[in-house]
Amino acid sequence: MLVMSAMTAATLAQPVDAQNAPFIGRQRADQVAQTVKNGRLTPEALWGMGRIGGFALNQQGNMGVYSVTYYSIQQNKSHSVLYSYDMNTQESKCLTTSTKSEGGGVFIKGGSKIAFLSSESGSSQVWEMNPDGTERRQLSHEPDDVLEFLFSPDEAQVILIKEVESTTSIQKNDEDLPQATGIVCNDLMYKHWDQYVRAIPHPFVAAFDGNKISGAFDILKDEPYECPMLPFGGVEQLAWSPDGRQVAYTCRKKTGRDYAISTDSDIYLYDIQSGQTRNLCKPADYKEPEKNATVSLAQQSVNQQEGDCNVGYDQNPQFSPNGRYIAWTSMERDGYESDRTRLCVLNLKTGSKTYVTESFESGVNEFCWTPDSKGFYFTGVWHGRTHVYTTNLKGEVNQLTRGDYDYTLLQALPVGRGVLVKRHSMSAADEVFTLVPEGKGLRIRQLTEENKAFYDQITMGEVKERWVKTSDGKDMLCWVIYPPHFDAKNKYPALLFCEGGPQSPVSQFWSYRWNFQVMAANDYIIIAPNRRGLPGFGMEWLEEISGDYSGQCMQDYLSAIDDLCREPYVDKDHLGAVGASFGGYSVYWLAGNHDKRFKAFIAHDGIYNTQQQYVETEELWFPNWDMGSAPWEKAANEQMQKAFATSPHLYVDRWDTPILCIHGQRDFRIEYTQAESAFTAARMRGLDAQLLLFPDENHWVLKPQNGILWQRTFFRWLDKYLKH
Repeated sequence: MLVMSAMTAATLAQPVDAQNAPFIGRQRADQVAQTVKNGRLTPEALWGMGRIGGFALNQQGNMGVYSVTYYSIQQNKSHSVLYSYDMNTQESKCLTTSTKSEGGGVFIKGGSKIAFLSSESGSSQVWEMNPDGTERRQLSHEPDDVLEFLFSPDEAQVILIKEVESTTSIQKNDEDLPQATGIVCNDLMYKHWDQYVRAIPHPFVAAFDGNKISGAFDILKDEPYECPMLPFGGVEQLAWSPDGRQVAYTCRKKTGRDYAISTDSDIYLYDIQSGQTRNLCKPADYKEPEKNATVSLAQQSVNQQEGDCNVGYDQNPQFSPNGRYIAWTSMERDGYESDRTRLCVLNLKTGSKTYVTESFESGVNEFCWTPDSKGFYFTGVWHGRTHVYTTNLKGEVNQLTRGDYDYTLLQALPVGRGVLVKRHSMSAADEVFTLVPEGKGLRIRQLTEENKAFYDQITMGEVKERWVKTSDGKDMLCWVIYPPHFDAKNKYPALLFCEGGPQSPVSQFWSYRWNFQVMAANDYIIIAPNRRGLPGFGMEWLEEISGDYSGQCMQDYLSAIDDLCREPYVDKDHLGAVGASFGGYSVYWLAGNHDKRFKAFIAHDGIYNTQQQYVETEELWFPNWDMGSAPWEKAANEQMQKAFATSPHLYVDRWDTPILCIHGQRDFRIEYTQAESAFTAARMRGLDAQLLLFPDENHWVLKPQNGILWQRTFFRWLDKYLKH
C-alpha cells in the first residue's frame, strides 16, 4: 500500500476562484466524517467520493496525469480536475486551480508539457501546461467547442472532435422563425438517448506547429454520419497510424430508418494526403442486403462471410506499434448489440483477418497492443468478474489477473513495465494500478488512493459468492451482500436485485446509484443473480433471454430469492424486488407473477408495456432482436410474439403489492410514459404507489441533488414496507 500523507496534504488547502463559486475538490477527513453515519456508507458520502477518469503516463514512465470528477450536493454540479502523479515519490498534485472543469490530460513534447481540455476561455479548447501546472497556454481557437482530441504520434497533427449540424431526420426550421420550438421530423433517429439530434460529432484534422492548432478540416465533410458514434462513443473510436499518414475511424454510415434497425458499423481508413477513404470491414463490391425493418434481423438471412465481411458492430481501431496490423473489436451479427465481441486483427499488407480471442467464451471489453506488436492485453467478464487477459496473434489466451474485481484497461507500458489499469469492486470505487508480469506471477502496484479518507471511516458489508440451482437444474452465480456487522442470529429484510441490459453482467461493479454497499448499510441483505441472459457464462446462457423476456430469466430471479430465504437470518416475510431498465421490466413483470413473495417493489426506467416500447424507443434494432419482431407481425411464430403476449401490463389484474415507479423524462431509450402508466394502473387497482419523475434526467440520474432524492425516496419506500 502507498503512503498517502503527502498526497492528502497536498489537497487540504483547496484553491478558490474568487470570481466564481467555491472550488469543488477532494473532501478532507473532517468533511467526510460529516457525511458518514455510524461508520456506514450514506448517499451523501457516496456522492462525496472522487471519480477517477483517465490516467496517462509520459514516455519515460516516471510521471502521470489523471482526471478526477467531484460533485457538490450544495451547488448541484460537478467539477473535473487534473492531477499530476510522480511514479518515484508516489505523490500527486492538483493542477487545476479554476472552477472550470479540465480533463483529457496527455503528455506531449517529450513529456515537457501536458495537453488538456479547458473551457477557461469561454468554450472548450485544447490547452497546454507544464507538468507542475504552470505556464498555461491555449493551443486551439476553434469557433465552436472541441469535445475531444488526439495527437498524431509525431504531434504534427491533431484530431479534434467537434459537432456539425444534422438535418437528416429533423428538418431545419424557417429562417424567419428563430424562436419557433416546433420539431419537424422526416425520418427515424430524430432522437437518441436524451437529445433531439440536431448535431452530430465529426472528426477534424488540424495542424500543430508546437504553438497553435490551426487549419482544421472535416474528414467526413458533407457526410451525414456521426463519428464517434452516439450516444457513448469517444476518441477511442479513432486511431492514428504510427507514421501519421492515415486515420482509422469508426462509423455506421446509415441514417434514419436504416440506422435505427442496424448495428452494422465499420472501420474506415482515411489517407491524409489523398483524402481517400476505404472500408476495412467489407470488400469493395459489397452490397447491403435488403432488410425488413419490422422482422428481427436474427430471423433474416444476412450475408456474413467469416473473415471477409463484418456486418455487426466494428469499432475502436488500434494500429500495432510497428504499423503492420490494425485491430478492432467486432461483432458477427447485424442488429444484435449484445453479440459476443471478438478481437479482429487485419494484416495491412496481405488483407487477411484473424480473430485472436476465439478461445475466450465471452466478449472483449477493451484492448491494447503490447509494445512489441506480438499480442494484446484485453479485458472480459467471466463468472461475475472482469479480468485482464493476454492473447498473442495465434489466439492463445491467458488470464492475467484474479480475485473479486472488475478491471478496465488504460495504457500499455513500455516493454517489461506491464499495463496501466483501473480496478473496482462492489466494496470500492475505481483506483489506478500497474500490473507487471514477473515469470509466472504478477506484481500489482496501487498508484492512487483517491477515496482513502472515506474507506478509513466506513465499514463495508461482506460480499459472498453463492451458487444457486435454477428451476431447470442449472447452476447460477449470485452475489450476496451482507450488512456491516452482520449477525447471523438476527433476521434481516432482503432485496432481490434485478439487473438491466438486459445482457449486461452482474460483475464486481461499483455504482453511484445502484450501490449495494449503501443498501447493505441500511441493514438489507441483497442477492444479485447472474440470471439467464447475462454474459460470462457462455453463449447459450447469454442468448436464452432473446425473445423470452418472461421465461427462464424470471424463474432464475425466483430461484435466487427462494434459495436465500432458506437462511435463518433472512426475514422471508419482508422481501423487496428492485431494478432499472430491464431490471425495471423485471419488477413490473414480477409484480403480477410473484405469488405473494414480495412486500415492496421499485422499478426505475422500466418497460411496462412491451408493445408500446417497440414504437417508443429510438434504437429499433434492440426490440427487433430481443422481442423477436414488431407487434403487428401476425405471421411471426409463437416464440417471436411471446414478449408482447406476456407484457407486464397484461398482469396488472394480479398486482397486490405497493410499488414505487421512477423515471427520467429525458429518457428516450425507455419513455417516461411507461412509469406513468404503471403508476396509474397501480393507483387504479387501489394499491399504495408512488411516482418519482425527473424532468431533467435521462436513463440515468446524473445531478447530485436528484441522486440524493433518488436514494432517500428509495429507502423511505423500502423501510415503510420491509421494516415495520
